[in-house]
Amino acid sequence: MSEVRQTNRVVITGIGTVTSYGDGVDTFWKNIVAGQSGIAKVQSFDVSDYPSKIGAEALHFDAGQYMDPKEARRNDRYTQFAVAASRMALKDAALDPATLDADRFGVLIGSGIGGMITIQTQSRRLYDGGPRKVSPFMIPSLIANIASGVVAIEVGARGPNYGIVSACASGTHSIGEAYQKIRDGDADTILAGGSEAAITELGYAGFCSMKAMSTSYNDTPETASRPFDKGRDGFIMGEGAGVLVMETLENAQARGATIYCEIAGYSATCDAFHITSPDPEGKALGEAMKNVIKEAGITANDVSYINAHGTSTPYNDKFETSAIKKALGEAAHNLAVSSTKGMTGHLLGAAGGIESAVCALAIRDGKIPPTINYDEPDPDCDLDYVPNKARPSDVEVAICNNLGFGGHNATLLFKKLK
Repeated sequence: MSEVRQTNRVVITGIGTVTSYGDGVDTFWKNIVAGQSGIAKVQSFDVSDYPSKIGAEALHFDAGQYMDPKEARRNDRYTQFAVAASRMALKDAALDPATLDADRFGVLIGSGIGGMITIQTQSRRLYDGGPRKVSPFMIPSLIANIASGVVAIEVGARGPNYGIVSACASGTHSIGEAYQKIRDGDADTILAGGSEAAITELGYAGFCSMKAMSTSYNDTPETASRPFDKGRDGFIMGEGAGVLVMETLENAQARGATIYCEIAGYSATCDAFHITSPDPEGKALGEAMKNVIKEAGITANDVSYINAHGTSTPYNDKFETSAIKKALGEAAHNLAVSSTKGMTGHLLGAAGGIESAVCALAIRDGKIPPTINYDEPDPDCDLDYVPNKARPSDVEVAICNNLGFGGHNATLLFKKLK
């Protein structure tokens, strides 16, 4: 007779963030609730020849505050962000890694692109000076699993560890996979989220060539990302990381941890439609939302808030709205939906880490963040998007959606601990 595995309840006890606002969850949340844009003209390289000239850069960031400077130089910026966010999350959780069973302590940190800066700089070395000029650290620095590996080395985590790559759904998938690992008893504690550092000449050239980025608001950067607004014309890139400390409810309560919320549902689906465009009918994304509601044992009417993928692109916002309505029916018109990308920009593979943190904080504080720059309603986007100003609300249940090129959909459900 097969053994019945124990099912654990999974909670969030720590949050670490690196964004254009600075480092740390308190600074991050203060700006999000205030509706403060973190978007400005790009300063890290000359944008004169680029159609899109703005972004949400982490210009303040100093990797030497979080890891040995020599080790930091050997790693790409996206890995540095991941280490920083992980250390902040552990500190926020009041958790010393040395007290954990290392074999049951995991790291799952995703990235949509990985070491874009390394790819760019080492390619220049090759073309300018030949193969001997290429760094021996190039390959381990650029691959998208290395953030998880380096964080594990830094904190001594020998449990489940890999890097998920699903474009802009990477961070969300990472948190979902971590949830399942802990729920099913494969780990007790996991650092999970996403990290991205793609604000580079190469990154901008690629996305601008796709005509995916906003070009109409270069003179007013703070107004450029405008999810669900009729005047939206493309996304604005952000950079940084969002990492959560996730652990069993039993362990968290035993050590007297402060708990943000419980994770109660995760679903991963695929549009099987197009490599860059979401499915206009939103069938698979709708199924993902239905799946997490079912897994959590609730109904659509119980959902308080959806943090939408909401990229500020014409197609995504329209199609995501349609998917929400199909998935939740009439309940879709009775809940709040907002996209925080109007403030943070789109952090690509790190978006899910940052936006899951938003859901946890909304539940903790009873505040729903706004969709800023929402000036003119779009008839195709007809839900309650919490325009321009945060709203007090008792958030019992929150859903986070993220979508990635390739048709990847990832949805998480968070609920107030009871």
